Amino acid sequence: MSRGLRVAGTREEADFVVLNTCTVTASADYDVRQAIRRVHRENPEARILVTGCYAQRAPQEVATLPGVEWVVGNSHKHHIIDLLSATEAYHGRVMVGDIFAQKSLPLFPILDAGADRARPNLKIQDGCHNRCAFCVIPFVRGGNRYTPADEVVNQVRGLATRYREVVLTGINLGRWGRAPGSEMRFPDLLRRLLGETPVDRLRISSVEPMDLSDDLLGVIAGAARIAQHVHAPLQSGSDAVLRMMHRKYRPRHYADRIQKARTLMPDAAIGADVMTGFPGETDALFEESRQFIDAMPLTYLHVFTYSERPGTKAVDLPGAVPVEVRRERNRILRELGDAKSRAFRARLGGRSFSAVTLEQPRTALTTNFLHVHLGYDVQPNKLIEVVV
Repeated sequence: MSRGLRVAGTREEADFVVLNTCTVTASADYDVRQAIRRVHRENPEARILVTGCYAQRAPQEVATLPGVEWVVGNSHKHHIIDLLSATEAYHGRVMVGDIFAQKSLPLFPILDAGADRARPNLKIQDGCHNRCAFCVIPFVRGGNRYTPADEVVNQVRGLATRYREVVLTGINLGRWGRAPGSEMRFPDLLRRLLGETPVDRLRISSVEPMDLSDDLLGVIAGAARIAQHVHAPLQSGSDAVLRMMHRKYRPRHYADRIQKARTLMPDAAIGADVMTGFPGETDALFEESRQFIDAMPLTYLHVFTYSERPGTKAVDLPGAVPVEVRRERNRILRELGDAKSRAFRARLGGRSFSAVTLEQPRTALTTNFLHVHLGYDVQPNKLIEVVV
């Protein structure tokens, strides 16, 4: 309980409903609108607060949806508790400001990861200085900023008393520490967390390929308390498409980093984000990308279909790919990802790995990102050894 507020048992019982939104694709926007309408239909008396990236990008659009009382952009998220516990003076207010004016990232305490989560996500970095042609994220998240090391260490130290695994997250996590006057980098932070906290396992969410330095890969590979798991967005395996996307690496750079990770960690999970149907992606360029992905020692893929986002450079590029072609290419890469995942899992059969038990009954997640089904009941949030 905080300021007289408590978590409602169900959505239908709530006086306030807070929706944290995404806007990375048009379908994400659609899902948010549907969710708002569903909440309002199920609980017409609930006062709805919408925050996050969709709220930051299109506040007036969100404000017109039924039941929405407050729209709070990422620029004002820290005011949410004040809004919910304040007087009627805040009624109907839209709070959205210049996200690029944000220069710091306060670390809000995780009081409870919730009954349905055994692995809290600790956001220690936000924003992005890259300007990829397809991406709206910098415009709704602002520039690179991060939580100071001492605050991160203190938070992880506290979480380690309650959780076996803590996931470090950020929009551009590998850029942690990159600021004028800062001498620390992300690998240095990991060393401090290993040396100054009792956390059983740290898992690193996603790191851009140009930030997968030898130092970072060496820290991950050399520490049993860091999950053997690397996720590096690729987007395309075609040199020409990467140039059109304004990505800062080429396939040869990506291959070098992924091969280095595989050499250091033969049994690690290595995943990638890939996109299909970017403007100008011809059949030949897609096939070039598919062949590159097939050759990489990846163990899973997150496949996205290109979606036009207002304000991005890609919207004005020639060579739009028909939606049905985008979806067919998506299907092809999903099948490729499934095949890589099956081959990886089959190769590990009979091997023993450390795993954290999850909220789903008889389920655990191994250090190398395998969801395994257990033959016995076990409480969530336990660290165990499993034979795959």
